[in-house]
Amino acid sequence: MSIGEMLAATVPMVRTLKLEYLETTPEKAVLALPDQSEYHNHVGGPHAGAMFTLGESASGAVVLAAFGDQLARAVPLPVTAEIAFKKLARGPVTATATLGRPIEDVVAELDAGERPEFPVAVAIQREDGAVTGEMTVIWTLRPNG
Repeated sequence: MSIGEMLAATVPMVRTLKLEYLETTPEKAVLALPDQSEYHNHVGGPHAGAMFTLGESASGAVVLAAFGDQLARAVPLPVTAEIAFKKLARGPVTATATLGRPIEDVVAELDAGERPEFPVAVAIQREDGAVTGEMTVIWTLRPNG
């Protein structure tokens, strides 16, 4: 089962918004939010909450791709998230999430008994390539037990 299939099966908001997982690697994840009138805002674009969910979901996908092999000993959790809306979004949008620290550095902190934190940067774009939003999600790996 792919990360996208797993998240679609376990996270109700992913199914609700019909998020599409276009690419998922340990360094980058790309998700799409189809244009759906039931999730439009007052200016005819995707609602801010839908775009936030898209961005947070993209960040979670890259975290699972990067640290899925650590799940037996730690659970990934978002610590903080900030989003900036830059331009009007209309139509379908994509979110590209990029891991902000080397995987080996984060795992080394976990190995040392620490609770590592690391940023994931997300760019949200329209079909024409314009960046409509930027998001940063700080994640942690909380050791089990």
